[in-house]
Amino acid sequence: MKKRILKSITLLLVSSLIAVTFIGCSNDTSSPSTKVDAPPAATLVMGTNAEFPPFEFVGDNGQPDGFDVALVKEIAKRMDAEIKIENMEFKSLIGSLGNGKIDLVAAGMTVTEERKKEVDFTQAYFTANQMIIIPTGDSIKSASDLKDKVVGVQEGTTGDIIISEDDVEVKEYNVKEVKRYKKGIDAVMDLVNDRIDAVVIDSNPAKEYVASNEGKIVAIQSGMETEEYAMAVKKGNTELLEKVNAALTEIKEDGTYDKLVKEYIQ
Repeated sequence: MKKRILKSITLLLVSSLIAVTFIGCSNDTSSPSTKVDAPPAATLVMGTNAEFPPFEFVGDNGQPDGFDVALVKEIAKRMDAEIKIENMEFKSLIGSLGNGKIDLVAAGMTVTEERKKEVDFTQAYFTANQMIIIPTGDSIKSASDLKDKVVGVQEGTTGDIIISEDDVEVKEYNVKEVKRYKKGIDAVMDLVNDRIDAVVIDSNPAKEYVASNEGKIVAIQSGMETEEYAMAVKKGNTELLEKVNAALTEIKEDGTYDKLVKEYIQ
């Protein structure tokens, strides 16, 4: 009797081991014992200043939106990466690249020789020029008429660089005073309220601001040289630079770029 019971227990244990082994070797991927979590996606941290419509602005949902944001989202998708956006002052962007807070700057940033010393630029993705915003009916007709005027600029932008009295190459404009603002819209509001004489800013945001203040202000061509926008990465980060450039090339060639231009700019 004892031998029969012992034999039964032994058979039960063997059966159990066979069952466990079968489950462990099963090709059924739904089994909890064989499910492997996918590795986390890489994250591309974009730095921008969402005060530069239509390239970057805060949307109705309170989140950064605009041409640059949409473009970087496309780049991240082609890199199989998630995107995180850090909205900050324009003048803080390059420093944030250097200290690793962000991976990429996309903020309507003009390529200049001075900036090339601090960052590596991608291929250019947009060509723009400076415009002068003035009150409707004002006598200013070109940049040469800015002499002895109080001119508003967005801090750190190309307009600031060009008009700055500290730059010996542009003293030809001889403006009376340069007033710097953290947001372009603040400069425009001071213009509308007669606190300054003109605003110098890139053409596309200039058109946006004029459209929002119809009848009060107009934008005229400045006659200044055209400029190219590019994205920036930390100096020496060739791996990321190559990936972004490759994605940008694809986006331009497959028609995605033109679709984004129509959606945000034209």
